Amino acid sequence: MTNSEQLQARQAIQNAREALRNGDRRTARRWAELAASLAPNTEEPWLVLAAVASPRASLGYLERALSINPNSKRARKGMRWAQARVQADSGATEPAKAVKRSKKPIKSAPKKTQKKRRSFLPYILIIILACLVGLVAFSISTTPALAFIRSSVGPATQPPQQSWSEADIAKPTYTLTPTDTPTPTPTFTLTPTPTFTPSPTLTFTPTFTPVPTETLWPTDTPEAYNQPSNNPTPAVPNNVGGGQHWIDVDLTNQRVYAYEGNTIVNSFIVSTGTWLTPTVTGQYHIYIKLRYTDMSGPGYYLPNVPYTMYFYKGYALHGTYWHSNFGTPMSHGCVNLSIPDSAWLYNFASVGTLVNVHY
Repeated sequence: MTNSEQLQARQAIQNAREALRNGDRRTARRWAELAASLAPNTEEPWLVLAAVASPRASLGYLERALSINPNSKRARKGMRWAQARVQADSGATEPAKAVKRSKKPIKSAPKKTQKKRRSFLPYILIIILACLVGLVAFSISTTPALAFIRSSVGPATQPPQQSWSEADIAKPTYTLTPTDTPTPTPTFTLTPTPTFTPSPTLTFTPTFTPVPTETLWPTDTPEAYNQPSNNPTPAVPNNVGGGQHWIDVDLTNQRVYAYEGNTIVNSFIVSTGTWLTPTVTGQYHIYIKLRYTDMSGPGYYLPNVPYTMYFYKGYALHGTYWHSNFGTPMSHGCVNLSIPDSAWLYNFASVGTLVNVHY
């Protein structure tokens, strides 16, 4: 693995950790997969993949990490965590099966309750009967017939003398005994949480805007050939001959114009560099054309960028498949075109074509 691939792998791992801390599991997976493809014999990408994968897939990633570093404490700790997740997922369906098979406990519970209710039934009937007798006696004592009988008898009759003494006798009271109704106690199931805590490092948030590396600039091309001009650049250069093809880049209006002499033959909406990484201004010439090329920089890696034409060091006109926000500065200095527009401009220009960049 080259030094460039090592640096790209480290940066991809840092980006994956940052995405994982921000809760963006999909972005973390993409960066971890890129790091695993660049550095497959490093345990870090496999640990990140285990943190964002399903329980069974996590076991496979952690086994790969342990095969690389058998003494890794993080990998062994992650393996215990993944095994616990797998056991929790596999045991989730067992209680449902047990309920279907065990039918006897469901029938026995109502029988106990019914026996308790029947044991109180005689007492309840006695109380109701006593209440009815008392009610009938009270209603008879208040009727007019009983009053007439009492008046006809008169006071001649004396009430018999009591041969006993009065005493207070405690009457039994009937208190209903409450039945115990079992209330199921909720059980709390601990949810395993991944314990992958990467050490804090400086990370770069990925912005998908290409800045080609300057190593693509040919060494046999004189550097003075593409030096920016110190004089203000007019909208139409004076050194353009009749019918000659040249390209005008308007940074103010975010547009590119294709000229034949003084005639505009086509125009496109583009995205140039931001105020932090502006596009260079001046007059340059295309020094290399590449149908496809890889671009990389701090925090990003873009393979197979189409229709690329370098005009000054690492600055190029090229097709763009990672965004469609044309008309707004988006790049680190390159001129981003849509893929159909970049294909047309690629066929229009040639090595040596003038590129006039201005505000």
